[in-house]
Amino acid sequence: MENKKILFLTQAAAIAALYVVLTIVFAPLSFGEVQVRFAEALTVLPYFTPAAIPGLFAGCIIGNLAGGAIPLDIFFGSVATLIGALGSYALRRQKFLVPIPPILANTVIVPFVLFYGYGINLPIPFMMLTVGAGEVVSCYALGMGALLVLEKYKSVIFKTA
Repeated sequence: MENKKILFLTQAAAIAALYVVLTIVFAPLSFGEVQVRFAEALTVLPYFTPAAIPGLFAGCIIGNLAGGAIPLDIFFGSVATLIGALGSYALRRQKFLVPIPPILANTVIVPFVLFYGYGINLPIPFMMLTVGAGEVVSCYALGMGALLVLEKYKSVIFKTA
């Protein structure tokens, strides 16, 4: 029982750290009305482990803090990632649907943050299109690619205690 808790926390912490690193390293692409946040590719990880859910949420909070995001973005952007991760976990038995929840959550939530939080004076439907396109690249193209590669090594990388 104790080993399972330690493994869960370790996996969540590693995923959070990876999310933060990817957000900061690719910061110019991670923020704004046209964004391809490479870290969002990690939202497929709930397919392998439920530890990815808190890991992604914490990673997004820390990544947004480190990236200089405003409080509204830190909160709602992280909630969008959490909703996406929960949805990905719920769809884990439908491999090719796993990237859809984070795409939808961010496409709907982030444009409102950009408009009301950052004062970006573009139509919200247009920003839904730009954010959604970036999410498709991050979650579907990169995320699904990562999922297919990681699936070969899941018994090694995502061990259970």
